[in-house]
Amino acid sequence: MTDLTRLTAAETAAAIASGETSAVDVAQAHLDRIGAVDEKVHAFLHVDTEGALGAARAVDERRAKGEKLGPLAGVPLALKDIFTTKGIPTTVGSKILEGWIPPYDATVTKRLKDAGIVILGKTNMDEFAMGSSTENSAYGPTGNPWDLTKIPGGSGGGSSAALASYQAPLAIGTDTGGSIRQPAAVTGTVGVKPTYGGVSRYGMVAFSSSLDQGGPCARTVLDAALLHEAIAGYDPLDSTSIDAPVPSVVEAARHGNVRGMRVGVVKEFGGEGYQAGVMQRFNESVELLRELGAEIVEISCPSFKLALPAYYLIAPSEASSNLARFDAMRYGLRVGDDGTRSAEEVTALTREAGFGDEVKRRIILGTYALSSGYYDAYYGSAQKVRTLISRDFEAAFGTVDVLVSPTTPTTAFPIGERVDDPMAMYLADLCTIPSNLAGNAAMSIPCGLAPEDGLPVGLQIIAPAMADDRLYRVGAAVEAALTGRWGHPLLEEAPAL
Repeated sequence: MTDLTRLTAAETAAAIASGETSAVDVAQAHLDRIGAVDEKVHAFLHVDTEGALGAARAVDERRAKGEKLGPLAGVPLALKDIFTTKGIPTTVGSKILEGWIPPYDATVTKRLKDAGIVILGKTNMDEFAMGSSTENSAYGPTGNPWDLTKIPGGSGGGSSAALASYQAPLAIGTDTGGSIRQPAAVTGTVGVKPTYGGVSRYGMVAFSSSLDQGGPCARTVLDAALLHEAIAGYDPLDSTSIDAPVPSVVEAARHGNVRGMRVGVVKEFGGEGYQAGVMQRFNESVELLRELGAEIVEISCPSFKLALPAYYLIAPSEASSNLARFDAMRYGLRVGDDGTRSAEEVTALTREAGFGDEVKRRIILGTYALSSGYYDAYYGSAQKVRTLISRDFEAAFGTVDVLVSPTTPTTAFPIGERVDDPMAMYLADLCTIPSNLAGNAAMSIPCGLAPEDGLPVGLQIIAPAMADDRLYRVGAAVEAALTGRWGHPLLEEAPAL
């Protein structure tokens, strides 16, 4: 039989349901793959061998009894280490939660288990999801399977690298300013930021509560849609959860067609600072959409140029509030508690030892922006810009069905290149941040390799809130056309492995 790690999630589920293979064999094949390559990639922080095989056996037992299996039953998945998982560690890439074993499952975790999806383990990430390269992890960086000296994106680089190195056919990420889409772009995978509130945040460790959104990561558009459907939907445990039906994302992914659609090209996403090969592949994708029957319209969204500074006031401000809970009193790391120090001293020592440089930088920035005398000038002004960005989106979607842009200005950059230059690092999220500020839906799909370095390029598709199905309709059409012309960029082994 074909190598089980090379099948898509849809193919894997079909093989298990038909009895062509077993869920245990599929899980074991991926665990073996992790054992063979993850020492080089470092996609995982924790591999739950016993739990994965137990979940797989349960799927096989249900099939043997003739029970109806879900569309992803038995399919392995890599889970970003920001979702609580009962009985196995959740560190959020930070020393301050090293060794913490949550007593409960996040809603996303629970829905994955209910769907019969086999969770292989927890993936590496920038600490508290603060970063664009996975270099801010307290447990070391992850390598890009296309070139292990390059970053796999961030903050969810572990999840994207697990997909690109065939350690898992599915993964879960979170997207606060692009942390699903940017890693997908630089690893040649598919990543989706659902509409804000479309996937529950209960049990997802908070970075910036008005921006954070969990979502699916996969190697194909259909696989992402199947996973999206499994985790999405209303959750009364999350006050921001949308009480409305999940858009028909799987149907859209199965019948991708852009004929008659109006596709907007965002004028502000291009020009100086954009790599030539990225723009070449993007422009080719726009022409492909035209050939497939879409009407191409140039759209100007002037407020998008203000998105980056607005984001880096709003997100750190919310982080400074959310991370105040890590006080060494209730759970996690505790430093200096020798009986001679006050609670305040223990808290200060613990935070000094437990938080990394980028987390400290953002806490300080956010606390300053919220301080008396500066709140209106900084945080208040950023929220006004956020409103302008939302209005730009509303105006654009009054004219077009979706917007497209490059996902990132460049392909994957070398590990260490931007680690001492926060501004250069932040620019990696230039194209992705506006959708987080507005709360609408967005996706990144592979659109080829940049000719100058042979590394993947991502095409970003943006849809209105609760129109997530449009992402899959466009994404599936482009994916099918590109695969027909050049073959899918991940059908062959990633070069570095």
